[in-house]
Amino acid sequence: MSTDLAATLTDPGMILAVAVAIAVFATFYTIAIPYFERGDLSKRMKAVSTERDLIRARERAKLNADPAKASLRNQNSRPIRQIVEKFNLREALVDANTVNRLRAAGFRSENALNTFLVARFVLPFVFLIVAVIWVFALNHLVTRPLPIRLLAVIGFAYVGFYAPNLYISNAMGKRQKSIKRAWPDALDLMLICVESGISIEAGMRRVSEELAEQSPALAEEMVLTTAELSFLQDRRQAFDNLANRTQIEIVKAVTQALIQAERYGTPVAQALRVLAQEGRDERMNEAEKKAAALPPKLTVPMILFFLPVLIAVILGPAGIQVMDRF
Repeated sequence: MSTDLAATLTDPGMILAVAVAIAVFATFYTIAIPYFERGDLSKRMKAVSTERDLIRARERAKLNADPAKASLRNQNSRPIRQIVEKFNLREALVDANTVNRLRAAGFRSENALNTFLVARFVLPFVFLIVAVIWVFALNHLVTRPLPIRLLAVIGFAYVGFYAPNLYISNAMGKRQKSIKRAWPDALDLMLICVESGISIEAGMRRVSEELAEQSPALAEEMVLTTAELSFLQDRRQAFDNLANRTQIEIVKAVTQALIQAERYGTPVAQALRVLAQEGRDERMNEAEKKAAALPPKLTVPMILFFLPVLIAVILGPAGIQVMDRF
């Protein structure tokens, strides 16, 4: 039975059919998924708007010397937190940039950090078990020597260890891309609000409402910064937190300008106008760079797919006439 199953799984026709099915499903999924996305923007904005209460709970917990009274965030997912504490995963897997990367990806809670650490701890063993079953139990890579098979198993475990990092990097890249696209427009709207006499907090709140559809990630960051500005004693800390959560250079430049305006009383409108223009120029440069890189990327697909068809269309009739005569 296992021999027949292994023969079926290693059949080239079977592998080709599965690959074609996966490609067709991925194509239909890519085309159809935008029509089935649910608009959960209001729920996400409501969740971010409650960040002020979470900040208040965290600040109170810092002033409380009793370890039995923890903040509200530490009460989430108790089994996961116990696993992290039992194996001391914070000391082994957390570095100075881990929390910032999670925040840049949109995961700000304590539970998200614990889940990330447990995933990095558990997934290597899961991938290792799957690789052992695939290589040794199902008799794959039989023609390869034993060191190569062991190296393949170890490689699967290595992929499992870095799979959470790849997921976080992908989520962070998508979130940063959304923020970069909408950031110059946000600065223009904030400039209009500041020049009309509205404060920074009210301006950020209005910008978050206007850009909620265009960039939900930027709207969340604006609402969170507004909550921190209204609660934290040091307003500069709120701007620093915005720069650390986004991990984007243009955002850091704006936060530095706002910090200098808070410290020295310099006008904010001129700085916002210059930074908005720089953001638009950078966005245009990125678009021009992508357009310039398009012809080299199209060379190989044109050679493989377009030229054979053109040759068949152009030389096909001539070849048929030659065959008819000879």
